[in-house]
Amino acid sequence: MKLHTLLDLRASIPTAVIVTTGAVHDVNIMDELFWEPGSIYMMDRGYVDFSRLFRIHQDSAFFVTRAKKNFRFQRLYSHPVDKATGLRCDQTVSLCGFYAQKDYPEKLRRVRYFDQQTKKALVFLTNNFALPPLTIAQLYRCRWQVELFFKWIKQHLRIKAFYGTSDNAVKTQIWIAISIYVLVAIVKKRLRLNHSLYSVLQILSVTVLEKTPISQVLSQLDESEKTLDDCNQLILFN
Repeated sequence: MKLHTLLDLRASIPTAVIVTTGAVHDVNIMDELFWEPGSIYMMDRGYVDFSRLFRIHQDSAFFVTRAKKNFRFQRLYSHPVDKATGLRCDQTVSLCGFYAQKDYPEKLRRVRYFDQQTKKALVFLTNNFALPPLTIAQLYRCRWQVELFFKWIKQHLRIKAFYGTSDNAVKTQIWIAISIYVLVAIVKKRLRLNHSLYSVLQILSVTVLEKTPISQVLSQLDESEKTLDDCNQLILFN
């Protein structure tokens, strides 16, 4: 089983969730998505398929992804960068190879960045030529929120333990878990709570049968937050 998710990083809320068998490759899910014009989509190297990336470009949307190690290109232009920021190059490139050029006939932007924390050299590809090169590298770092989303789902909503093994049973429990995540995130945003999503979920879970307004229940978070934070669990929103 695979859970393919398109996450809105502004609110950390999934905008598309597709459940498939484990045999379905991640890149195939791109055919089922609608690309919103003007939006920027971050994706890892598993989604690098130039014909599909070109469809994002044609839909007037932008993508930021990492280049594969065997990425072949021809440098057309080089632009100055501040290497003190970790940037190593900012290039305008075109693809090499007949089929690659046919799949993506337009120019691409190649940004090379050295991450001081991980001591790794990262190469990014994008069709956005307007943003500063450092912004491109920083945008890709935001993709980590997708990993945090999956980790939160697994740790806090106990999705590892299924009550049934049929397709319907598994998908039903997955959708319930995601629905809980989204509802709690909406409550947190609407009430403008500064507390962690986990803390909000814990308070609601122990008061689910009480006839008390949610805002009143969550006002007790200030007293209980310290105790909850001592738990060895992931805090997603802090």
